[in-house]
Amino acid sequence: MMSPRILIIEDEHLIAHALRSALRVSGVEIAGMAATVEQALALLRSMPKIDGALLDINLRGEPAYAVADDLIARGLPFVFTTGYSAQIIPKGYQHVPVLQKPFDPNEILTALFPNA
Repeated sequence: MMSPRILIIEDEHLIAHALRSALRVSGVEIAGMAATVEQALALLRSMPKIDGALLDINLRGEPAYAVADDLIARGLPFVFTTGYSAQIIPKGYQHVPVLQKPFDPNEILTALFPNA
């Protein structure tokens, strides 16, 4: 896969920008960034093509499962990111890879595209 286009959905500004920088160094194109569920869903509606997403489970106090459902419906790979235990994730999302904060940005592409 050449230069995957990834959405970063993260409510902590410093983390979002650090992820953007790390992914760009890895040759990833950042298709967009969102900090709330509403922004993320609007961004997904407006995106012609993306290859995957990083999705913080908790966006400004709101669970991000509506965004996860949209990504699943589109058949897009994504990775949950969280500072909480992975055990908080509902059973219906157990197939989604989880990266616990803090994580190494190099783990992102392996988690998103395990067969690449």
